Amino acid sequence: MIEPAAFYFNHSTAPSNPYQINDDEDAQVVLKRAIAEFRSFVNLLVENGVHVTVAKGIEGCPDHIFPNWFSVHEGRKLFIYPMLTENRAAEKTPDIIATLSRHYDIAHDWGHYEADNKCLEGLSSLILDRPNKRAYGTFSARTDRDLAQKWCDLMGYEPFLFETASHTGDPIYHSDVMMHLGTEFVGICADSILPEYRRKVMDSLSAARDVIELSMDQVRAFAGNALEVKGEDDKPMIVMSQSGYDSLTDAQRDHYLKYVDRFITPALPTIQHYGGGAARCMLQELF
Repeated sequence: MIEPAAFYFNHSTAPSNPYQINDDEDAQVVLKRAIAEFRSFVNLLVENGVHVTVAKGIEGCPDHIFPNWFSVHEGRKLFIYPMLTENRAAEKTPDIIATLSRHYDIAHDWGHYEADNKCLEGLSSLILDRPNKRAYGTFSARTDRDLAQKWCDLMGYEPFLFETASHTGDPIYHSDVMMHLGTEFVGICADSILPEYRRKVMDSLSAARDVIELSMDQVRAFAGNALEVKGEDDKPMIVMSQSGYDSLTDAQRDHYLKYVDRFITPALPTIQHYGGGAARCMLQELF
């Protein structure tokens, strides 16, 4: 997780992210609230036995709090991704990369694609079913079609790439906004997938996991932006922001609790409002 040095409405990313909202508050006031939410989230994870590594962000990067520019893989390999905007590309600081490089080898650095205006924003763009080697991804301004296919070819994953429509009718900017994969379940807003892709995607997902369907309104509440984690007792838990949890029906909560021991529900109103991302966006898995 990365504690931000700056946090405010990112005008550069807003055209592709309708979940961002700008109220023109004083930037320092917004930052203070965001840091408080961030630290409370970290503490909540630690209290539940989750091991958390925290790095510090830099000025000029309001989305540093969402570390989706890298991923780690088998063999302690590190993959670095091309980002859509300059102030997101700047998040790849030498200090953070040096820290990661002490534990992982940089296998692939695709940052050079930024010069060609191509981006693939990590495991927000692609949702991985690692055991079955399948990758699910929504095409958008943040997920280049050719790079998504190239990533799958390179990493040996079967691609399930599809188009979506958000509540505005525009593509959902990141796949992890509308779906998440757990060990035995998947939470997904099938209604957001365009009809010509929907059956193939849902058949693939349901063949390996129990499907928990989410509504478009629940996606707007960030119920789709969730991640299964484990604590020191090795029991699975699901991290979902308080607003996402509150949007679930009792039946949906019970459905999740068939597969996880409990919910971890940080309150992230400022981060969600200005940043357009939630709990899963703030977490990068380190294996």
